[in-house]
Amino acid sequence: MKKVRIGLIGCGRIAKNHLDAVSQIPEAEFVAVCDTIPAKAKQVAEERGISKVYLDHHEMLAKEELDLVSICTPSGMHPEHGVDVANAGVHVLTEKPMAINIAAADRLIKACDDNHVHLFVVKQNRLNSTMQLLKQAVDKNRFGRIYMAQANVFWQRPQAYYDQEKWRGTWEFDGGAYMNQASHYVDAMYWLLGNVESVSAYTATMARNIEAEDTGSAIIHFRNGIIASINVTMLTYPKNFEGSITIIGEKGTVKVGGVAVNKIEQWEFEEYDDDDRLALGSNYIPPNIYGFGHNPYYRNVIDTLLGRAVPSTDGRDGRKSVEIIQAIYRSAKTGKRVSLPL
Repeated sequence: MKKVRIGLIGCGRIAKNHLDAVSQIPEAEFVAVCDTIPAKAKQVAEERGISKVYLDHHEMLAKEELDLVSICTPSGMHPEHGVDVANAGVHVLTEKPMAINIAAADRLIKACDDNHVHLFVVKQNRLNSTMQLLKQAVDKNRFGRIYMAQANVFWQRPQAYYDQEKWRGTWEFDGGAYMNQASHYVDAMYWLLGNVESVSAYTATMARNIEAEDTGSAIIHFRNGIIASINVTMLTYPKNFEGSITIIGEKGTVKVGGVAVNKIEQWEFEEYDDDDRLALGSNYIPPNIYGFGHNPYYRNVIDTLLGRAVPSTDGRDGRKSVEIIQAIYRSAKTGKRVSLPL
């Protein structure tokens, strides 16, 4: 059977999760890697037994016969690289966020549409066992009317983390705590609760020497009336403390917490469902804040390319969280409530 041939652009911190995920899927393989820093590309290639190494993604796209390219570069470069891949007629998979503003996200979506290629945006947290159970509870209307929700991302990123890579914490390539570390939590709130009506937010750069924010609090008003807050800081002492989502409704209360939505801390509903037994056994210890979701995410991508599935997330889905975060930044900058769509 012909394997799905994958190229990798960007051999930094998150690339390992992509390489590990694909290594567990017999129908796919990474055949080429690319990074502008030669040592990074060579190290990944040697560790993974990949023979083709490139320093220029244009050269990789020209020389290799690829079915899919995974983009793991700085966030602000995702659209540029994605457009180049799409224009080469190759399917695009991009890490979160797909862009750091909606104009760039729209350029990437249009390029993939024009070239009739898939655009996959990594949303691995949706596939965690705990989050799947929470989504099922919402979809089954077990909460009744949902009144309030909260997401907390209380993590630690020391100054050394930002100093490792010049692009981190910059407006051009990264954004701050909301756009980088908390983007999966913003996506989860939209995925669980629906479209956003308006946003009010405060952000601040309190302790890190970066352009963007290290701390913030946002109030989200959803079109269905739900009031929610998303609170984020990278200054938690002494280490990552909590990544949680809480939903409070007329017939149920759930908190999925732990360090990265990996632990059901509260699960109570008016009426019993067989999921209640599953909820007690769904907690897990993640290897890191990324969890285990990259493997099932890639499983869906490969099945889609082989004609056996439909995408679990696409570019338009990925655009939603970018728009909400852009609204958070706009509100924090202007001191005004911002309505969506932008």
